[in-house]
Amino acid sequence: MRVVLCNCPENKAKDIAKTLVAEKIAACVNIIPGVQSFYYWQGKLCEEKEDTLLIKISKENISYLYDRLKAVHPYEVPEIVELNVADANQPYIQWLYQTKHHEVPSD
Repeated sequence: MRVVLCNCPENKAKDIAKTLVAEKIAACVNIIPGVQSFYYWQGKLCEEKEDTLLIKISKENISYLYDRLKAVHPYEVPEIVELNVADANQPYIQWLYQTKHHEVPSD
């Protein structure tokens, strides 16, 4: 199981989340609204109000997620931060893999 963090403009978060779930790339996407981001882009200090997507996905779908996020995300360089989940509630993991039509991996 993987959790992926991705910040995006507030007006795009819902569309991206729905796309990932509808296309069965992600089992679940949470939108955490109102994140204040500060970063440098092209030599300029930027301040943006964004939403954070918290994307839950099977490890088998991670390459599809990267490709799809790059295609639908409006930023030239989207933030895609992949976290490997070492431990989680087993019934939740089973649901995640069943939602994705994958077999639950054995330990």
